[in-house]
Amino acid sequence: MHKLIISNKGDNVITKKEQIEIAELMKQSGVGFGTSGARGLVADMTDQVCYAYTLGFLQYLATQGDVQPGSQVAIAGDYRSSTPRIMGAAVKAIEALGYIPINCGFIPTPALTLYGINHAIPSLMVTGSHIPDDRNGIKFNRSDGEILKCDEAAIRAQQVEIPADLFSQDGMLEIAPALPQENTEAYQTYAQRYLDFFPKNALEGCKIGLYEHSSVARQVMGEVLEGLGAEVTRLGRSNAFIPVDTEAVRPEDIELASEWALAHNFDAIVSADGDGDRPLISDEQGNWLRGDVAGVLCAKYLGAKCVITPVSSNSVVEKCGWFDRIDRTQIGSPYVIAAMQSALSDGFDSVVGYEANGGFLSATNLEQGGRYLSALPTRDALIVPIAVLLLTKEVKSSVSQLLMQLPQRFTHSDRLKNFPTELSRNRIAALSSGDFDQDKQAAESLFGEDFGTVKSFDMTDGLRITFDSDEVVHLRPSGNAPELRCYNEASSVQRAAEMNQISIKILAGWGDKSL
Repeated sequence: MHKLIISNKGDNVITKKEQIEIAELMKQSGVGFGTSGARGLVADMTDQVCYAYTLGFLQYLATQGDVQPGSQVAIAGDYRSSTPRIMGAAVKAIEALGYIPINCGFIPTPALTLYGINHAIPSLMVTGSHIPDDRNGIKFNRSDGEILKCDEAAIRAQQVEIPADLFSQDGMLEIAPALPQENTEAYQTYAQRYLDFFPKNALEGCKIGLYEHSSVARQVMGEVLEGLGAEVTRLGRSNAFIPVDTEAVRPEDIELASEWALAHNFDAIVSADGDGDRPLISDEQGNWLRGDVAGVLCAKYLGAKCVITPVSSNSVVEKCGWFDRIDRTQIGSPYVIAAMQSALSDGFDSVVGYEANGGFLSATNLEQGGRYLSALPTRDALIVPIAVLLLTKEVKSSVSQLLMQLPQRFTHSDRLKNFPTELSRNRIAALSSGDFDQDKQAAESLFGEDFGTVKSFDMTDGLRITFDSDEVVHLRPSGNAPELRCYNEASSVQRAAEMNQISIKILAGWGDKSL
C-alpha cells in the first residue's frame, strides 16, 4: 500500500515521501522478477520504478551486512536505447542511500559480476538480455554473485520511501542525472582473465567470423579472440538494438551465418546476446550449435567433473559419459547456481553449469596446464567459443566433425509470442495434474497423433513429456516475456525441427479453445 510520510528536517524544510512495498509496486507497474532479474516494458520501467527497485535491493543487502555505509555499488548496461536512462535512475537511488556508484560503462554482464566479486561489492546490470528493445530489465548481484530466488522474495518484501518531489507525474526524474565517469577496470579485468588463462596464441590459425550486431560483448570478444592468435573478421555491426536469442535463433541470423561461412571459409562464427552472457558459435558451414551442446563441449575441454544444467537441456550430457555427476534443475541461472553450491557442499572440486541458451557458469577454480581460471558463478558467453575451438584443435577436427563424435541427440526450440503467461500456466496445468493416467490421456489427445504414446512426465519446470520413442516435447512459460516456449528433442536435426514446427502449430490453437 502507498503511504505518505511528511517530516520536518529543520529550517522550515518540509519533505514528503511516499512509502510503498516492492511487491505492491510489481503489481502496479507490471515490472516483476523474471528468470533472472526484474524485467518489463520500457514504458512501465519509469525512473520511479527503477529507483524504487534499486532502493529495495540495496536495503535488503544492508539487512544482510552485504553493504556498509559508504560502500561502492557497481553499475553497467547494454546497448538498448533505454539503458542510459535506467542507469541514471539507479545511480540516483544508490546515492540517495549514501553509497558510491561506480559506472563500469557498457560491458557484458559477466564482466560486471566479476568486478563485483573481485571487489566484494554489489552490482546492477541494466539489460533486457535477448528480448526486444521495447523491454528492459535490471539484474542484481550481491557481492558474491547473482541474487537467488530466496533473495528475490526478500527484496519483494522491502518497503521503500520515495521523495514525492523527485519525480514528475509520469514517473520520470525532474532532472536527469549525469552518469559518473566511466571506470574501465571491469572491462580490462574481464578481457585479461581469458588472455592469462588460455595458452599464448592458442587460437593461432583459426579464422573466425564475429557477428557483432548490437551485443555489448562485441568489443571484448574481438579483442580476446585476436589476443589468442585468431584471425577475426567483424560482421553485421548494428547501431540499433537487435534481439538475438540464442535459444530461438532468428531465421535471418541462420541465413546470415550460412552466407558468411560460404563467403569467408571460417572455422567458426561466434556471437553473443545483448548483454554478452549467452554465446553463439557455428560450425565451419555456418550452422549454429545449440547452446546445451556447446556447454557440454566447453565442460569437457575444461575438465569438469560435476555438471549442473536445467531440465530443458539436451540429454547428450548424460549419454556422453564424460562427467561423474550431472544434476538437473529448474530453468534459470539462480537454480543452477543453487545446485552448484549443493555440489560444492557434497565435496566436488570441479563444478560447472550451463543453460540451454549456452551461458556457462563455474563454481570452482579451473586448472589448465598450471594456469587457473577463478570461479565465475554467473552466465558467461566468451569462454564457450574459445573452449569449443580449442577442443577441436586438441582432437584435430573441425567443429562439425567434433559434433559427430557426440551421441546423436538434437534439440530445437521456438516460442509463441504474445501468449499471456497466465494462459500458458493454465494450459500446462491441465496436462500436469499429477494423476499419470489422466495426464497421459490429455497429453496424447493433444500430441499422440504426431508423437505416439507418452512414457513419462517431468514437472521440474513447466512440463516435459517423453514419448515411447524417446522423443521429447517440453512446454514452459517464458520467465521474461509473455511467451510460451517449446523445446523438442529427437535423434536427428530434421526430426527435432519437424517436431518443433508441429508442436508450435498445435500450441497456437491453445488460445482459441479450452482444454
